[in-house]
Amino acid sequence: MADAANNFLNKIITGGETWCFAYDSETMRQSSEWVGETSPQPKKPKFQRSRVKTMLIIFFDSQGIVHKEFVPEGKAVNAEFYKGVMDRLLKRIQQVRPAVSCSQDFFLLHDNAPAHKVASVCRFFT
Repeated sequence: MADAANNFLNKIITGGETWCFAYDSETMRQSSEWVGETSPQPKKPKFQRSRVKTMLIIFFDSQGIVHKEFVPEGKAVNAEFYKGVMDRLLKRIQQVRPAVSCSQDFFLLHDNAPAHKVASVCRFFT
C-alpha cells in the first residue's frame, strides 16, 4: 500500500504563482563603519521590502523544480499568457523528466485562478 501511495505522489507536478520582492542585500562588511570608542554604535535599519516586485510561476515534483519563469514586468497572467506557460512547461517536462513525458502518466496540480479556468486553457489540457 505504501509503494502505491509513493508511486502516485511521484506522478504529481504542482505549480503556483508567488510575488517576489527585492531586498537590500548589503553585507555586514559593506555596512560596517568606524566609530570612536566613546561614540554610540550606529543603528542598523531593518530589512524592508522594496517596491520592486515580480511574479514567479514555478512547477515542481517530488524530485525538485521542473520549470520556473518570471512574469515580465507589466504583463498580466491572463489565459493567453498562462497557455504559453503550459506550452513551455510541457517542453521542459520532456527535457528534465523524459520518462514522465513519454508515458504521459502524471497529474498537474495547480490552483483555480481565473486564468487557469478559461475555456481555451481547459481545452489545452484535454
